[in-house]
Amino acid sequence: MMGKKVLAAGCFDLLHYGHLKYLEEAKKLGGEGAELVVVVARDATILKRKGHRPVMNEGHRRALVGALKPVDRAILGGPDLDTARVIKDVKPDIIALGYDQKDLAELVEREVKSAKVVLLKKYGDVSSSAIRRIVYSSEVCHR
Repeated sequence: MMGKKVLAAGCFDLLHYGHLKYLEEAKKLGGEGAELVVVVARDATILKRKGHRPVMNEGHRRALVGALKPVDRAILGGPDLDTARVIKDVKPDIIALGYDQKDLAELVEREVKSAKVVLLKKYGDVSSSAIRRIVYSSEVCHR
């Protein structure tokens, strides 16, 4: 039996356990034989949405995400935040978004009727933002 195609998306800067669990759970949504395609946000998208540059560049983030066991294919998002185009190109059955992507989930649900949108929970107690704060505060303390 062929599984469904699942699309997941994120920044994946400072890759951590929560990212891995999110991708594992996203793939499970597609059932046995599912294909997981992950859209990795462009550097410019992160700067625009979060107000800071990523620690790792988009090529490195895409390569790391693509190397994770549950991921069948990792692609870079559009440089212009064109979510509809990416969805049209990938043609997913299910779109799995992270707990911190409620605004994107609402937008996709309004505009895309061809795929089911699922908002997954937070996995673990770590985030890329928390890691950034720890690293940067440690740098300040050790100067």
